[in-house]
Formats: sequence, structure tokens, C-alpha cells
Amino acid sequence: MTALLTMLLNLLARGYLWRFKPTLIGVTGNTGKTTTKEAVAAVLATRYRVRATGGNLNNELGMPATIIGDFADTYYRHGGTPLFWLSVLWSGVVGLFASADHYPEILVLEYGADRPGDIRRLARRFRPQVAVVTHVGDVPVHVEFFASPKELAAEKAQLVRALSPRGSAVLNGDDLTVLEMREMTHASVLTFGIGAGASVQVSDIHPKVLGNRPAGVSFNITADGASMPCVVAGVLGAGIARATAAAVAVGLTQGIGLADAVEAVSRMMPPPGRLRLLAGIRESVLVDDTYNASPAAMHLAIDTVRQLPGRKVLVLGDMRELGAHSVQAHQSIGTMAAEVADTLVCVGDGGRIMYDAAGNQLEPQRVHWYPDSTTAAPEVQKLIRSGDIILVKGSQGVRMERIVREIMAEPQRAPQLLVRQSARWLSK
Repeated sequence: MTALLTMLLNLLARGYLWRFKPTLIGVTGNTGKTTTKEAVAAVLATRYRVRATGGNLNNELGMPATIIGDFADTYYRHGGTPLFWLSVLWSGVVGLFASADHYPEILVLEYGADRPGDIRRLARRFRPQVAVVTHVGDVPVHVEFFASPKELAAEKAQLVRALSPRGSAVLNGDDLTVLEMREMTHASVLTFGIGAGASVQVSDIHPKVLGNRPAGVSFNITADGASMPCVVAGVLGAGIARATAAAVAVGLTQGIGLADAVEAVSRMMPPPGRLRLLAGIRESVLVDDTYNASPAAMHLAIDTVRQLPGRKVLVLGDMRELGAHSVQAHQSIGTMAAEVADTLVCVGDGGRIMYDAAGNQLEPQRVHWYPDSTTAAPEVQKLIRSGDIILVKGSQGVRMERIVREIMAEPQRAPQLLVRQSARWLSK
């Protein structure tokens, strides 16, 4: 059944690409994909009709569905039921004969890789004109399905290899593994990042603080010899700065200048669960990073909170899908967290490893462990003091957003502000 569905969806999607001829912008990486994808879409929307991958529609079923139509909200609410896929197929047949005036001029597609061969297949079926690679890291996510991190990096590189000489590769210049992908393509190459020499460079990244409370992130961005300041409200970290640089680079490939691109990102609503700033109980500040977790993303989140004033409570859950790297990665994060946290709360089996590592540096009353997020949520609430900075992060399967909901000042707004708030997720 899945094979037949895949075949039908791919046939329809190819029909859409043949008829409407949109430009395909591909985004891949182990961290930063969603924020980068949203920033790219925001920049391109200043001049073009744009559709971007929504939810988890980044695989062999989700990608052709995104090409056919905007089904992200329906998928998020109800999941991939047979009725959902039937509706996609029916809408796809009808839409193929609709006016071209309403179809997107650009599709921003996320190319996911859970197992070897995933991106290679997707890139062959749907070859992008622009490929963006965000970050790979030393111990990437999903590495348990690959022989090594190097093999996973090679899989990500398939997106760059798929480019024609007329295409453009937009590569993270701060990640050596990603930067080396410039040798794998005959397309033009633009780099982005903090390091000197990047085609689009970000600098002077620091939290935007209002009244001693973090309100966003501020940075400068330079491209084509011009430099501009940028402030993005409601989010923290170098991640949004790099995402902005990547989006500026993609904009340049499509004729959009620096000023328009920066303005578009500054107006962007940050995606939920990615270093998102929320009001917490007792006038605390929540840094909600609960979408997912990998070692690289954990390091970024902890380093981001390290820069903030005030007492810091770190609430960290498992990092899943690390295979043989799991124990060492959790020990490393536990050690790092102990250097930053005034109080550390660890959740899950991997959290127990973090707890043990941090316990060598912190007094017993400052470090806590709970088996799951449901158990941890009411206990975390008891630990919060007025003015605290609270980072909450963990892999999707640990459901750390349950803790955020318990300690946010406006729990009634959880459906709009948090990840995984559909009926399908809440029932799990």
C-alpha cells in the first residue's frame, strides 16, 4: 500500500513540477533546518509566491505532498491516516488542472534523512536549483541508522551533488564538514556563518535585553560589502543569526537584496520550540527549546543561556537516536550543564547519565533527576524563583514541552506557542 501511495504521489508531484515549473530550494542538515527554512521562506516571500515544507512532511511521502499542496495543518492535526492521503491524491488530481496564477513560484523543501539513501532518492526525484546545508556536527542526530557520522554527512551531501552547474549551493562556512561539500558540486557556492571569509557573515551576536530581561537577539549581517543590524524578537541564540545569513544568501541567488532580506527576517515569527522566549510563572523567563535535541543543539542552547543575566535553571532531557555515541554525549552535556546551571534538572534514561556526570561538580541539592517529563513537570514548578532564566530542552520522544506547559505564565496559549499540541500528539 505504501509503495503504491508513494508511486502515485510522485507521479502527481512530477506533473506539478512539469506544469508549473517552480524553483526548488532544498534545505538539509542535522540542526537548524526548520528555522533556516522559515527564514528562507520569509525572505523569498518579499518578491515571490512561496510554499515551504510544514510539519514533518520531509520524506518520500511528505515531499510530493508539499509539492502538490499545503497540507501541513491537516497533517499536524490528524496525522497520515488513509483518509488524509486519499484527500491529498484527490486534491492533487483536481489542482493539476487549476490556474497557474495561484501556484507557488518557489518551493522551499526540507530534505530529511533517517536512513541511508533517503536524500539521494529525494534529490533524484526532485532536484533543487538551490541547496542549503545548515549544520552536521560531530555527533549528529539519527546516527544510529548509519555506520558513522561521516556516512550521515555523506548522505546530506547528496543534496549538493544533485545540483546542476547552473544551480547554487549555500553552505555553512562554520562547519568544516559542510564547507567541504563545495568540492562535490559544479554549481556556484555561497557560504554563510560567523567565521571570516563567509559570503554572508554575521557578527556581534548578543541577546537583546530590555529591563534586565532577554527579549530577542541582535546581530550584524554583512553581504556584498554592505552591513546592516538585525534584531529578531522572541528568540535567542546564534542559530537564528546563521539562519538569517543563509536566508540572505538564498535571497541573493533570487535577486533579493540585503535590506529587504533583513527586514523580512526581523518581522518573522520564530518557530515554536527553537530557543523561543516565553513568559514563565513567578515572572521567570522560559527559553523553550523543546522541538528536539542533539549534542550540537544542546551545546548551542546551553551556551546561549550562559550569556544571560540571572539565576539559571536548566531542564534537560534525553538526546535520542545517538546509537553508540549516546553515553559519551550525555556525559559531556551533563558536565557542560553543571558549569552553567544554578539548578539542573535531568529527565529520562539519558538524563540519568547527565545527572551522574553533573553530580561530580554540583552539590546534591542543586541537581535532580526524574524518569519522565510528566513526573518532572510539577517538581520543576517548585524549584522556580522570581526572575529565573529556565532552559527546557530534550528530544521529541521525551516530550519536554509538557514541562514548559506546566511552568509557562499563559498555559491557555500553549496551542499557539508550543510544539506538539495537536489532538494527535496530546493523546499520546
